[in-house]
Amino acid sequence: MQKGKVSVNTENIFPIIKKFLYTDHEIFLRELISNAVDASNKLKVLAAKGEKTGQTEDMKITVSLDADKKTLTISDQGIGMTAEEIDKYINQIAFSGAEEFVEKFKDDKESANIIGHFGLGFYSSFMVADKVEIVSRSYQKDSEAAHWSCEGSTDFKIKKGKRKKRGTDIVLHINEESEEFMQSHKINELLNKYCKFLPIEIEFEEKVINNTNPLWKKNPSDLTDEDYIKFYEELYPFAEKPLFWIHLNVDYPFNLTGVLYFPRIKKDIDPNRNKIQLYSNQVFVTDNVEDIVPEYLMLLHGVIDSPDIPLNVSRSALQADGNVKKITGHISKKVADKLNELYKKDAKDFEDKWSSINLFVKYGMISDEKFYDRTRKICLMKDVDGNHTILDQYVEDIKATQTDKDGNTIALYTSNLEEQYSYVQKAKDKGYNVLLMDEIIDNHFVSNIEQKLEKVQLKRVDADTIDKLIDKGEKAEAVLSDDEVNTLKETFEANVDADKFSIQTVVLSPSEDFLTITRSEWERRMSEMGSMGGMAMFGQMPEKYAVSVNTNHSLAKKVLEIADEDAKKALMNNALDLAKLAQNLLKGKELSDFIKRQEASL
Repeated sequence: MQKGKVSVNTENIFPIIKKFLYTDHEIFLRELISNAVDASNKLKVLAAKGEKTGQTEDMKITVSLDADKKTLTISDQGIGMTAEEIDKYINQIAFSGAEEFVEKFKDDKESANIIGHFGLGFYSSFMVADKVEIVSRSYQKDSEAAHWSCEGSTDFKIKKGKRKKRGTDIVLHINEESEEFMQSHKINELLNKYCKFLPIEIEFEEKVINNTNPLWKKNPSDLTDEDYIKFYEELYPFAEKPLFWIHLNVDYPFNLTGVLYFPRIKKDIDPNRNKIQLYSNQVFVTDNVEDIVPEYLMLLHGVIDSPDIPLNVSRSALQADGNVKKITGHISKKVADKLNELYKKDAKDFEDKWSSINLFVKYGMISDEKFYDRTRKICLMKDVDGNHTILDQYVEDIKATQTDKDGNTIALYTSNLEEQYSYVQKAKDKGYNVLLMDEIIDNHFVSNIEQKLEKVQLKRVDADTIDKLIDKGEKAEAVLSDDEVNTLKETFEANVDADKFSIQTVVLSPSEDFLTITRSEWERRMSEMGSMGGMAMFGQMPEKYAVSVNTNHSLAKKVLEIADEDAKKALMNNALDLAKLAQNLLKGKELSDFIKRQEASL
């Protein structure tokens, strides 16, 4: 029997520390099974090179629990180790078996793709075990089995083992603090989380728990729509069918495979952002991929798999990594290409899908200049009548009727068709088109369009009177004198809350409303952006509205002619309440009092 101390020194302690920095102890199972997969893959590579390894087909990894002994065992049929190799790769932590193996065959593409940290991830087992045993037998002819044991200190023992066949058993004697890992449902949960798509069969309680050849590893030309939908249902059992998907398959200048799905987004449901799973050679890593997938695509679902994404680095290092930047850019381009392909193939079908995908597209156009350029020609604008038009074409279409005296093309929009219905109707009565922009992103998107398109402005229909929203320089003939206008303005100012309402007089057609309440486009945008975050100073701005008094309306003259102050005030209050009602500002006691007055007048 050999006794000794595990070699830990200043040169090799750092990789050990990194392994112990895992926030969740459950990660040990992923590490040990990954090692078992590495050992199995190594054997396959050696067999492919003609070395005598014995049978390599139908290899599997077995996970088993022993309640009496309080042990968890991971067994593989892979390359195995001799006592000398255990001493080298386990005791002398500075060496890495996988790294040496890959170096030996570094010119062979298949071998070089094997990522292993055998001898390092192994030590994560001590996070949950008081004692760990390795029983291993090498594939090499006439090799003897070896039995290594360690109780969590730097002391170890190696003696002859009793294993008859090639491979390795890792036996964990689970400590009292980690007894949850002796429960079969917990192990089953972890295997499904981390090992669901590993390339070697994993058996637990006589059941294979993984799909060794997941869809993203297959050739897209060999797959049908039904295959993609079935895989989506495997990933998200209770989700609606996806709209469409993108199959990623890149091997240069980086390795990337995967499938990204476009889900159906509903306005009344807060979408889950952590639906993209990151794998490294089919080993689950995380579903938090915000530094790899562009922010505006975080609502996508699916899988990405890349051995070129560094896993044990800080966020800042990850964001600065060259391969990660290339992968992020590639994903963005593939999404844009897919959207263009869908539009060209069937514009009507694309329009039908627009309500679910416009959030992705608009957010991307705001966030990423390249994505904006790639998707501008398929960005649809939807009007209140349900018609869709490409952004550039829409601007061209409204120029003839919606250009103001300064040469600006004005696109009108509503963010809530029901609440702003009367304002929309006033615009339509003028022959103007009104866009429906009721997504949470639209406030930012509106500003972005104005920055990108020269001499184009977007104004919400309730931001001013319709003649001021698109000011063509046309002036209606005034009915009242200047003195009468001033008197009317002062009369209203004396009867409104000056902190909330400002009075302005306008000369409109007598058929237009007497009073119109509006809120400045700029002020409202700033307030809405502030409430969404990032502009708190604007979010705290008090709401202030403009009350436009149509001095050509018959009620204007009537207000001036009424001698009874109470009657005059009642008329103005009633007119003001009607204007508030149109802006959804009449609430609470004011609304109740208004209804009572109307009932009393019946």
